[in-house]
Amino acid sequence: QVQLVESGGGLVQPGGSLTLSCVASGRIFRVEVMGWYRQAPGKQRELVATITGGGNTDYADSVKGRFTISRDRAKNTVYLQMNSLKPEDTAVYYCNAKIANTYSGPVFNAWGQGTQVTVSS
Repeated sequence: QVQLVESGGGLVQPGGSLTLSCVASGRIFRVEVMGWYRQAPGKQRELVATITGGGNTDYADSVKGRFTISRDRAKNTVYLQMNSLKPEDTAVYYCNAKIANTYSGPVFNAWGQGTQVTVSS
């Protein structure tokens, strides 16, 4: 059993900053790509940022230059530093990780429960 637990969401004014954290725990042999997705009301879930085991990152165009993804491999933790937040960043943010729980086992997708980020004055 694997769990992803997010924290750090909340209410922030436009232009403000928040940092999200996500810890993966349980039966984990290897964590490959970790990432953040978000879903606003009435919209589909979309990719925000990903980071590979080697540290390569990818961002949605809408957050480039404002958000930074990082990870601590030893702690199976991924972070999302969000700066210059805009009202359109309001969404539930979900952590995602591709995990293998044995040496030769398959890699599967794990999701957190989501954390609300609201950007409003």
